Amino acid sequence: MQKRHKDRKRYFIEQGITTKKCVSPYIEEVIKITKDSRILEIGCGEGGNIPPFLELGCEVVGVDLNTKQINNAKVYIAEAVPNANIRLLNEDIYEVSTDEIGLFDVIMLRDVIEHIPHQDKFLKHLHTFLKPMGKVFFGFPPWWMPFGGHQQICQSRFLSKLPYYHLLPTGLYKYILKLGGEAESTIDSLIEIKETGISTNRFERIVRDNGFQFEKKTFYLINPNYETKFGLQPRVQASIISAIPYLRDFVTTCCYAVIGRK
Repeated sequence: MQKRHKDRKRYFIEQGITTKKCVSPYIEEVIKITKDSRILEIGCGEGGNIPPFLELGCEVVGVDLNTKQINNAKVYIAEAVPNANIRLLNEDIYEVSTDEIGLFDVIMLRDVIEHIPHQDKFLKHLHTFLKPMGKVFFGFPPWWMPFGGHQQICQSRFLSKLPYYHLLPTGLYKYILKLGGEAESTIDSLIEIKETGISTNRFERIVRDNGFQFEKKTFYLINPNYETKFGLQPRVQASIISAIPYLRDFVTTCCYAVIGRK
């Protein structure tokens, strides 16, 4: 497990750096973000993606099921951007109503869609919170990429750095994790991710099947977040590779996309 997975404040700061440098400009190529913009982040965790929008004067709502992470977010964001226009909800997004939070210009899901079950249902539900000309941003690792199983959270140094073995059959995958000494809670989390991991092909299909269209889409050979983590410059996947379904997922470390209503 990397230190950033234990040091939540560091993780919060790193998220904000990448969002300010890469995510926000990416979204603004499709929709201008101003002080009048309303931003919803679903699966906001500790809220690291939120400060860059608060600094612009946006009104932001963050929703997450994890109580501990929401409590951390309240502390970290108050320190980073005092007196900001922010509301953090420790709730299931399916239990939140527009009467409670209203409609939004931008909905953000960064490293979230791959954790959500019933993704078709979820995509359809996003319409509930979107203004007529609103947009949805996604950033996620395709399931078939080297660490699409999030195995970097393993305690074992070897297993945390071993690529692709999350693609093995579930029984064999669990056996290797147990053999490596991973805790049952970690194994359960990794198996859950295996059940919800999403390919770029499936992502494209459920976007189009649920009343959305792509406004912008990019496959990265080097994830923009790797600049903050490892000092590596972001690099877009070669078009000859990104045009090949299935194959591209094995070498695409991250997919960014902005979608809007058809």
